[in-house]
Amino acid sequence: MPTAVPATFFRGRRVRPDAGPAGGKPRWLKVRAPGSEGYRRLKRLMTEQSLNTVCEEANCPNIGECWHHGTATFMILGGVCTRACAYCNVAHGHPGPVDETEPMRIAEAVRTLDLDYVVITSVDRDDLQDGGASAFAATITATRALSPNCHIETLIPDFGGQATSLDTVLAAGPDVLNHNIETVARLYRTARPGGNYARALQLLDRAYRARPDAPTKSGLMVGLGETDDELRTTLADLRRVNCGILTIGQYLRPSLAHLPVARYYHPDEFAALKASALALGFGHVESGPLVRSSYHAHQQAASFAAASG
Repeated sequence: MPTAVPATFFRGRRVRPDAGPAGGKPRWLKVRAPGSEGYRRLKRLMTEQSLNTVCEEANCPNIGECWHHGTATFMILGGVCTRACAYCNVAHGHPGPVDETEPMRIAEAVRTLDLDYVVITSVDRDDLQDGGASAFAATITATRALSPNCHIETLIPDFGGQATSLDTVLAAGPDVLNHNIETVARLYRTARPGGNYARALQLLDRAYRARPDAPTKSGLMVGLGETDDELRTTLADLRRVNCGILTIGQYLRPSLAHLPVARYYHPDEFAALKASALALGFGHVESGPLVRSSYHAHQQAASFAAASG
């Protein structure tokens, strides 16, 4: 578990400084530049179909590996978010109108790639009455119509706490309902000012109660300045609302305009966090420096199903 480091300031708020070895990233964060044929094929398809992926928008370090294997996380509702989280590389501002053809274009891409597991996510769309829930439902429905055997995971925003929006997504029948807690409660004001810690937990609780047959999932970043006790509390809070699948990964600063890294966790620390989470009763935990919410998502779901019997 981590220890405290000296504080600094970011955008007028007290935060913690970058703390890499000799000013750089540790060796376990090095990844090979993408370039395989599988990667290039998927990139061509995304460009041809004018589709957005969180893999690209968020500068995911696993894009080479995942796209090589033909796995991607589709990001619907455009590439501009109405919120400005201090850790996120997705552009923020005023989004354009909803593209009504997008659900079918995604469904056709899934069929073309012959995928058996897809993740559908979106930017926050606080400008829409339902927060974009109907677009999630339409994408699930269109994908199922063309690829009935494909498993679908949805990584949803909080929809401003609207229970009806969550119900709309659940009614479409996703196989896994994911909403990332992202960080500990104390850091929400600095890292995720448009979000709300209690609201995130409430969403996961409502989803489990409405669809106990479909596992809920959440993701947590470390390295933002959280303490041992805060991490333990967050893990316990997620289990209290019956979150079944958990991902834990290292926060990596997208640019100097984003929150600095408080410190880099060693792989052994990620192993310890995984052990702690499993001891609390999570069905599956993916924990490591380069782990992101959708990393090995199909394996996570299969492992959870096996553990649940």
